[in-house]
Amino acid sequence: MFSFLLSPCSYAAACSLRHKFASVWKRLHETLQKTSILDVCALTHPGRHCKWQHNSAFPLCGVESTALDTAAARRTCMRSAEIFGVQCKKHCQNTMDKNFQEEFTQIIKFEPPLYKQRYQFVKDLVEKYKPKKVADLGCADCSLLWMLKFCRCIEVLAGLDICANIMKEKMHTLSPLPVDYFQPSERSLTVTLHHGSVAHKDPCMLGFDLVTCLELIEHLEESELKKFPEVVFGFMAPRIVVISTPNCEFNALLPGVKLYRHPDHKFEWSQAQFQSWALEIARCYDYSVEFTGVGQPPTGMEKIGFCTQIGVFVRKYPQTGESVQSEKPTEAVYKTVFKAVYPSLKDEKYLQNAVIREVVFTAQIIKHRLMSKREEYSDDPERKSRSQSSMDCFSDYLEKLVVEKNMEPFVSGNEVYVPLATIFSFPKVKRLCGTFEKLCKLIAGKVTLSSDGSAVMFNIEHENEEN
Repeated sequence: MFSFLLSPCSYAAACSLRHKFASVWKRLHETLQKTSILDVCALTHPGRHCKWQHNSAFPLCGVESTALDTAAARRTCMRSAEIFGVQCKKHCQNTMDKNFQEEFTQIIKFEPPLYKQRYQFVKDLVEKYKPKKVADLGCADCSLLWMLKFCRCIEVLAGLDICANIMKEKMHTLSPLPVDYFQPSERSLTVTLHHGSVAHKDPCMLGFDLVTCLELIEHLEESELKKFPEVVFGFMAPRIVVISTPNCEFNALLPGVKLYRHPDHKFEWSQAQFQSWALEIARCYDYSVEFTGVGQPPTGMEKIGFCTQIGVFVRKYPQTGESVQSEKPTEAVYKTVFKAVYPSLKDEKYLQNAVIREVVFTAQIIKHRLMSKREEYSDDPERKSRSQSSMDCFSDYLEKLVVEKNMEPFVSGNEVYVPLATIFSFPKVKRLCGTFEKLCKLIAGKVTLSSDGSAVMFNIEHENEEN
C-alpha cells in the first residue's frame, strides 16, 4: 500500500561519513529499527537531556503521503559519535557537512492515494449491501458522489455540505451526458446537492440506506459535534453509517504536522478516543459498529493503527412505521443547490423513444432481408452476388422466428409490411416492452402501420427511384 522513496543528498558526503562512523552507523541503524529517536538519545546519553526538536522544514503533506524524518537520526548519530571519541561541537546540527544538510527523508507514499482508498472502501460497501439511497455528508467537491453514480444499485444520491461554493464548482460533473439521453439506463437515478449543516435536521435526508461521513467530524465545532449523533443516528437513522477521521497517533509520521493535519480541524482523535465515542453512539441508538481503516502504517509500527480510522455502523433493528414518522419535522432547512434526474427507461417518455428506435431499426433490417431475397431472382449477376452475401446470419435467425404465416413479412405493390409479431419476437424489443400490448401502445401514432395496425409499413417507391 506504500513505497519508500529517498530524497536527494550528497552521495560523497554520505559515503565519507558512513565510512568514518561505520561501526556507529551499524549500531544506530539496528537500534532505530527497535526504538524511537528519543529512546536512542537516552540510550547513547544516559542521564543527559536531549534537546532535539522536530525538523519542521518539510512541507505539510497532509494525509496523502507521510514521512519518517531521519534528520533526527543524523543529529543523534553526531551526538552519539562523542561516545566513540569523534570530535563534535556543542550543537551537533552545526557540525554537519553543508552538503549533508540537504534533506534526507524516507517517505511513505500511499498507493493509491489515501482519499481514493477511502472512496474505494465506500464503493466496496455499496457492492456488498446494495443500497438504493445513499447520502454523503460533507460531500465537498462531489468526488465520491461522482464515483457512486456509476453503481447500478443506487437510485438516489444526495450530498450535503456547509460550503455551497465548493459544491457549485464541481456539481456539473454530476449532470447527465448526451449519451445518457441517447441510451437511457434501465434504472432511475436522481442526484441532489443540499447546502446546510449536519447539526440541523431536514426531512429531505430521511429514508436513506447508507450515509457516509468521510473526514467530516473533525471539522465540527463542539456544539455541532454534540448534535451530530442525534441528527444522523436518531433522526436520519439509515441502515448503515460510515464515519472516517484522522488517527492522531499516525501524526508522528507526518513531517510538518505539529498539532493537526489541517488548519480547519477542531480536534483529532486517537484510536481509543474514536472507538469510545463510536461505541457510546452505537449503544445509545441501537447500532453495531466495527472498526477498520485505510493507510497502513510501516512494518513494525502496526500499533499506531491506520492513517485514517473508520467506523462502520449497522442498525440492529429495522425501523417501524411509527418510529419513522415520530418527531420528524416538516420544515425544510437545507437549500437545494443542484438536482439532476437521469433519463431512465422507467420514465415512459424515454422508454417510448427507445422502443420506437428499436422497432424501426429491426423493421428496416427485416425489410432489407426481404428485398435482398427478391433480388435473387433478378437476371443481374452483380446484384444476385451482392444479395447472397447480405444479412446471412440475420436471415437464418429470422427463419427460425417466422413459424406462422401471419408473421412473415411481405411486399404489396410499392409497400413492404413487417408484422409487429415478428418484431416483438426479437429479444431486445421484448425486453423493452414486456408485453405485445405495450408495444402496440408505445408505437401508436409514432410509426407508420398497416390499416389494421398489425404491421410496420414502408413505401419503397421513393427508394427505387433513388436507386
